[in-house]
Amino acid sequence: MSTDPQTDKARMARQFIEMIPHARALNMSVEEIGDGLAVISMPYDEQLVGDTKTGVIHGGAVSALMDTCGGAAVVCHPDAPGGTATIDLRIDYMRAAKPGDRITARAECHHITRNVAFVRAVAMDGDPDHPVAMATGAFTVERPR
Repeated sequence: MSTDPQTDKARMARQFIEMIPHARALNMSVEEIGDGLAVISMPYDEQLVGDTKTGVIHGGAVSALMDTCGGAAVVCHPDAPGGTATIDLRIDYMRAAKPGDRITARAECHHITRNVAFVRAVAMDGDPDHPVAMATGAFTVERPR
């Protein structure tokens, strides 16, 4: 059993994400988590295609991936004492993800106040030089009562 609070926090964040029904439905996988950073990926799935002519994944699936990743970055931040919920998430879609490619989101919680955490995130496919989407978000900071 770990006695390091940060390791315990990362483990709990990973378990929480794996229990979220939409994360399971989208087959999200936690690649890295800890100290305000989360990396979560999602495989290509034809059931998530938004345009049958091109085979491109629907933006809503990319949004869910980035939102989940942002929340995970908050939960595992050293200054975040508890859970979180999304207040605001702005996503700029740069281009369509390549059909067949795994999409990976990387989120960093870069600032926390008493009640709000601020996150930056990027979603990538197999082309590491050109992001699929970039996001900024604000999340609640839940404090124990």
